[in-house]
Amino acid sequence: MKINKTDMVAAFNSSAETNVLRQRTLKTAIGCSGVGLHSGAKVTMVLQPAPANSGISFRRTDIAGRGAIVPALWSNVGDTRMNTCLVNDAGVQVGTVEHLLSALSGMGIDNCVIEINGPEVPVMDGSAAPFLFLIECAGTVEQDAPRQAIRVLKRVTVTDGDKSATLSPSAGGFRLNFHIDFASAAIGQQDFSVALTKGAFKAEISRARTFGFEHEVAYLRANGLARGGSLDNAVVIDSTGSRVLNDDGLRYGDEFVRHKILDAVGDLSLAGAPILGIYDGVRSGHALNNLLLRSLFADQTAWAYTSIAAGSAAAQGLALAAPDKLVVNG
Repeated sequence: MKINKTDMVAAFNSSAETNVLRQRTLKTAIGCSGVGLHSGAKVTMVLQPAPANSGISFRRTDIAGRGAIVPALWSNVGDTRMNTCLVNDAGVQVGTVEHLLSALSGMGIDNCVIEINGPEVPVMDGSAAPFLFLIECAGTVEQDAPRQAIRVLKRVTVTDGDKSATLSPSAGGFRLNFHIDFASAAIGQQDFSVALTKGAFKAEISRARTFGFEHEVAYLRANGLARGGSLDNAVVIDSTGSRVLNDDGLRYGDEFVRHKILDAVGDLSLAGAPILGIYDGVRSGHALNNLLLRSLFADQTAWAYTSIAAGSAAAQGLALAAPDKLVVNG
């Protein structure tokens, strides 16, 4: 039988079970301004609290009408060149969403409306840390609705040559393993593994910045990409591939692979609910991450919605900081 998410939400809300993790939103609205990494355009963005069961969505404030809403879901992913770009049925786009979505996921935010007056999320410093700071300043509240998760029931893998992305079952929460291999001596081969338990995203992943190569800049800009990129919002490798050009160096010795995990957290949050499973990425990127979600949801035997019992292994694997308060029917 096909599992319907709307039916599952209704079932959870009518359940007598109370000892489960609950959904979260922001306590108050908070905003920021910046430039788009690829467009170079100035943009202003406000994160707004949202009702339970509404999920994450973008609202283009520079566009009138219902077409301004762009839900943050895997099925709305369009362009995946150097970023993850969402597009709705009206053709309205919001690009470079992955760092912001990674921060929202890492902080356990289930419901949020992101008001934005342009087609691209501001890059800030190229990591998720500025967005994490905004969320911490706004505060979080627990809502009177059970948090549903997506449990991976069997292994799903997608490949593209020597690149691959896999989701596998897990008895606990969400773990990510990543391997990269670049010819550049400044990067080389790097591996990192992290379970997104309490505080892990902030400490281990959030500050890792996006990166690029000096010799690619002219080509990217000629193709409408990286027009807002600079040493202030990206790690740049010199034309020899052997040296980081940023005066402040790296934030982590293996910042490159950690940023790939940061991207994967954001891309996989487009599942629409927390994933209970293990992600393995080998030289993967935005396109493969989205293909992985499409392959997962195409097989109804590979996943199932579930509530998360407080104190369970899954709950421990999704451990979150205490919310500020409970919002009833919010």
